Amino acid sequence: MVIVRDPLDPKISMWHFLAYYLRFTREKEGLSLAQWGKIIGMARSSVSNIEAARAKLQVDYARRLDVKFETGGLFEMLLWYARMSHDPNWFRQYSQYEKKAAEVKIYHGQAVPLLLQTDDYTRAYGRISTAKDREAVLAGRIARKMAILQRDDPPYLWALLDEAVLARRVGGSEVMKAQLQHLLELSERWYVILRIIPFSTGEHPGTEGFFQLLGLDDQDIAYAGAQGGGRLIEMADEIKKFAAKFERIGAKAESQDASRGMIKKYLETYP
Repeated sequence: MVIVRDPLDPKISMWHFLAYYLRFTREKEGLSLAQWGKIIGMARSSVSNIEAARAKLQVDYARRLDVKFETGGLFEMLLWYARMSHDPNWFRQYSQYEKKAAEVKIYHGQAVPLLLQTDDYTRAYGRISTAKDREAVLAGRIARKMAILQRDDPPYLWALLDEAVLARRVGGSEVMKAQLQHLLELSERWYVILRIIPFSTGEHPGTEGFFQLLGLDDQDIAYAGAQGGGRLIEMADEIKKFAAKFERIGAKAESQDASRGMIKKYLETYP
């Protein structure tokens, strides 16, 4: 029996539109998944995953389709717009990258990043979540953090935090005191580099929002946060810009020892 998939809703995101249009074009040409795969050098299962938005089309394959069907670069342009837009399913892919990352670089100006949070700090932010399944979301965040930090080979973790992160009392005095102590403990681990950007620095490139860079064995990935969602970035040229921004922010940060001194100074304000 032939299994017929329901079509994707192309209005959800540009990624869904691209997957929808790829399937539309294939069926319009009267090609099977296997035949389509031969055109671009891809397995039948991979074509199926892309058309179902479970995997993403890569630029080399988009170009092959443009050549084959003489579309004037349409598929490559659609791919560009998809990569530049917000993807509501970004986290599923990002979490898979994060699990395999050999290096994680984080800049945050407002809160302690998840990988550096105590569970109580995470719960404090979880209480203000508007998600209907808030407890499930909270449990997922804690599990995600532990899965990465408790790996036999934890990733090298480079974190740049604004001093505002230390000054903001999240969850009350006891929670924040424990969080600062946790930051000090983490800063002593061999795979963690933690540096603070003091208020006295003034303006710096990080004021546009937080972001993360993941270094994998075969590629680099970036994620830029934003209100109401974020954007997973896989284009090499844009990742390079975020890497350069991380370096410029780092130039404004205190040394590791001085940063530990700043954390201790804030810790002394708690009884």
